[in-house]
Amino acid sequence: MSGQTAILDYPEQEFILPGNRLCAGCGVTIAYRFILKALGKKTIICVPACCLTILHGIYPKTPIMATTVNNTFAGTASAASGFAAGLKATGREDWHVLAMAGDGGTFDMGLQSLSGAAERGENIIYVCYDNEAYMNTGSQRSSATPPGALTSTTPVTPKQQLKKDFMKIMEAHWLPYMAGVSSAYPGDVYKKFVKARDIGGTRFFHLAAPCPTGWWYPTKDTVKIGRMMVESCIFPLYEIEEGRLSLTGKSLSIARSGGKKPVDEYIALQGRFKKITPEQVAQFQKQVDKQWQALLARAGF
Repeated sequence: MSGQTAILDYPEQEFILPGNRLCAGCGVTIAYRFILKALGKKTIICVPACCLTILHGIYPKTPIMATTVNNTFAGTASAASGFAAGLKATGREDWHVLAMAGDGGTFDMGLQSLSGAAERGENIIYVCYDNEAYMNTGSQRSSATPPGALTSTTPVTPKQQLKKDFMKIMEAHWLPYMAGVSSAYPGDVYKKFVKARDIGGTRFFHLAAPCPTGWWYPTKDTVKIGRMMVESCIFPLYEIEEGRLSLTGKSLSIARSGGKKPVDEYIALQGRFKKITPEQVAQFQKQVDKQWQALLARAGF
């Protein structure tokens, strides 16, 4: 994927009205705006109990101009599968089914239903917006929480375990399209969802969504933090189409010209890492370097 989408090329219609109940500086809203622009009005959204339900508001009032269904915490992919089947049965396959859940509802509790839907090849687009903890219920540790980070359930000793490599789990399901996207790069988000929109089967997106409340940084720095995740290669931008991996956007630029930043600059800006040890920082950097080199090799660099 190359080139940039000019601002005048985005659809004018907005699906998120001004004002919502999410925390100031939340990265989810930025990406969500462009996801809905890419998919259009014929979209059914399935969401579990998560930060996104806060954005959608309390019935009957909502800032979202799209059909939405609330489902159980672990059942997002199951609900989406049902809607996809219903649309097919009624001849309305020009509609899109968007399943969107956080890392807690995806990496952890929703893994079983997501794996089942992916194995069956259900015609859905599933997005895991990853803010690296159970943020909606008080910043509890998840399997997406990075080592060295404090959470409300690891308040004294930071988390020790590595973050789960969820894209590898999803790739084991032989999906037609997968992508890593960041709310700090909405143009990249838009282009990938436009591409995925017209691909059948289960499509999976891993979305980096910085959280000022749980990560302990000023609300004004959300885009800065998100870009640092990409620039340090903690969260590369790429897509996997029929097994072929391609780096995109800023990650492609780094692969071609260098400029990869150290992880300690990213870590230093967040209060959740205030108890991380030098040894953990070094291990964090080592793990990031290892994963980045593997991506470079696979992408042909």
